[in-house]
Amino acid sequence: MAMPLKWEFPGGKIKPGETHEHCLCREIAEELAIKVSVHHVLAEVTHAYPDFTITLYPFICTIISGNIILREHAALTWLPREDLASLDWAAADRPVLETYLQFAGQETP
Repeated sequence: MAMPLKWEFPGGKIKPGETHEHCLCREIAEELAIKVSVHHVLAEVTHAYPDFTITLYPFICTIISGNIILREHAALTWLPREDLASLDWAAADRPVLETYLQFAGQETP
């Protein structure tokens, strides 16, 4: 948990030679014990925190197998799109959420 008590989208560090999509699928399998299918690429986001800078490569995915098991996260919530903004998001994740909400209004995965 890089930002304790803040909501973040799942993901992690890209390994050498790994694509962004493969990284996300691997990280979600490791963190949540599920397999996902990537459907859409969203705009990348770079955010500078006081101690580090992070670049997020977000995707819209669907679960294709497994049951969620929290291996690295303190909590999980599944909300309708219109309720997502009510959470206390980490600063780097807020632009991802805004982009997702704009996209989600156009097409559903």
